[in-house]
Amino acid sequence: MRQIVLDTETTGLSAENGDRIIEIGCVELLGRKITGNHFHHYLNPQRDSHEDALKVHGISNEFLRDKPEFSVIASDFLSFIAGAEIIIHNASFDIGFLNKELERLNLGRLTEHVAGVTDTLSMAKEMFPGKRNSLDALCDRLGVNNAARTLHGALLDAELLADVYICLTRGQNALLIQEDSQDQVHHENADIDLSQFDLPVISSTEQEIKEHSNAMATLSKSSGGHVVW
Repeated sequence: MRQIVLDTETTGLSAENGDRIIEIGCVELLGRKITGNHFHHYLNPQRDSHEDALKVHGISNEFLRDKPEFSVIASDFLSFIAGAEIIIHNASFDIGFLNKELERLNLGRLTEHVAGVTDTLSMAKEMFPGKRNSLDALCDRLGVNNAARTLHGALLDAELLADVYICLTRGQNALLIQEDSQDQVHHENADIDLSQFDLPVISSTEQEIKEHSNAMATLSKSSGGHVVW
């Protein structure tokens, strides 16, 4: 499954009241690995940012004056995310803004162009109930280096979120089966008669059983108790 980690910066907090996207950053994951392929643009929102928003992202109105409008990059953006699972922190915020931009161009809604949306904020709240689950807090908790993040930036935040997502879902990679035909397992030795071998049966030690139980408990806790064993 191709995954796209996405973040935006905006002129303010309300897409419904006319705030617009000023920066969009996307990072591609394949097989839960960052590929280095990304999509990034600053955008002219045709309005000034609110003072509080400026304090968050530090992107001046003057800097954005000669940048393209969303309509110019919309086709490339949709091509980049087409058919992928989209990963966003606090997804309702970014999706609300992206839907407004797409609707202005009669391009439907974001979910019509992608395979699905995963909200890492919801994931984090299930895994760490009662704790701070901002991107910075998760970076600190999960050991993701965010030293370069003095202000919010869409591409930098998407790159950090990609690392956070991989940490939040670690352990799943061993349970995933690649669906790509190029990655299918070939059972070349399936016709070997094992009856000719005297195969010893090695029982687990008490320490190994204990470590196995601890590993299962960790997986159960990480999944919020949604396990099948």
